[in-house]
Amino acid sequence: MNFSTRPDLRPACPHFSSGPCAKRPGWSVAALEGALLGRSHRSAEGRAKLEAVVARSRSLAEMPDDYVLGIVPASDTGAVEMALWSLLGARGVDVLVWESFGKGWATDVVGQLKLADVRVLEADYGDLPDLAQVDFSRDVVFTWNGTTSGVRVPDGDWIAASRAGLTICDATSAIFGIEMPWDKLDVVTYSWQKVLGGEGAHGMLALSPRAIERLEGHTPAWPFPKIFRLTKGGKLDAAIFKGQTINTPSMLAVEDALDSLAWAESVGGGPALRRRVAENFTAIEEWVERSPWVEFLASDKRTRSPTSVCLMIVDAWFAALGADRQAGAAKRLGAILAEEEVAFDIGSYRSAPPGLRIWAGATVEREDLVRLLPWLDWAHERVKSEFAEA
Repeated sequence: MNFSTRPDLRPACPHFSSGPCAKRPGWSVAALEGALLGRSHRSAEGRAKLEAVVARSRSLAEMPDDYVLGIVPASDTGAVEMALWSLLGARGVDVLVWESFGKGWATDVVGQLKLADVRVLEADYGDLPDLAQVDFSRDVVFTWNGTTSGVRVPDGDWIAASRAGLTICDATSAIFGIEMPWDKLDVVTYSWQKVLGGEGAHGMLALSPRAIERLEGHTPAWPFPKIFRLTKGGKLDAAIFKGQTINTPSMLAVEDALDSLAWAESVGGGPALRRRVAENFTAIEEWVERSPWVEFLASDKRTRSPTSVCLMIVDAWFAALGADRQAGAAKRLGAILAEEEVAFDIGSYRSAPPGLRIWAGATVEREDLVRLLPWLDWAHERVKSEFAEA
């Protein structure tokens, strides 16, 4: 196979960033014409739109009836922080870390909340911690899908059904793209800008009955700001989970979220979104098998993320470079793709091993991925030639 031949076909949409992610197919700013701009989010019309986001999100996520879902500030990060600050402290905590965001949650639990009884179970990029070591008599904090490492938990079988602690799951790169075992998850957080391709700034927080019981029965030892407060008078503030947000939301972003949900419903809902993700990942998987210069960062097939696909360069020439030159070569590869306008923002995360990270979520068209892959081979040959001459 001649990888040095410049491909003829470009992706129709070159947006493969892992966040914010590609808008849904066919999106244009005309989708936002119905936005309730210049009006209060507390008006009857504003509340109706926020309530619709919550109700339609619950349905699309196939969430149990006894779980609550609310729109919260500051994207997925804000949702996770609300959960950590509001719920932890009643038990010991196990935090699972195998990429940058999980490491951030561990830093918050240990360094900010300063809990005395914390175990951090950590693995390098590309691997998972030993899930058999997790103690479910404790609270457990983990990401379902490591956006920056391309590594996910394989399923929910490792989570104890009869657990005493809570499971707090950052699911932002998983939900809608991977089936979620709701009976194993007490807290689930995500943002609009991942699998549905929505705009940033707003997070979603889902709580199980067990999480609500903890909220109402446990008072944290620390003060926390108004935007983190999920209770009122010792009881769950139910208004938050009916679209009455703590702070003022962007009604433009709300309109975009409604558009994303309408598109997801139109293509067949949750099962169709997951099928699109699986087909996208298969296209990449088949390409990796026939491209000798690249491999998945996750060596275990069962733990490879099908949405945030992280790849490493395995050529001998690349391995012979020093760390700085490896980073430079990977950066150059991404720059060539951007110059050609075939892929934007697909370099690996800044703290991850140098390589590529390709978003393959449901808003990405399989044909665009198929068209992108030969460009990766071609750009790799260009970088290899440039660095050989340097």
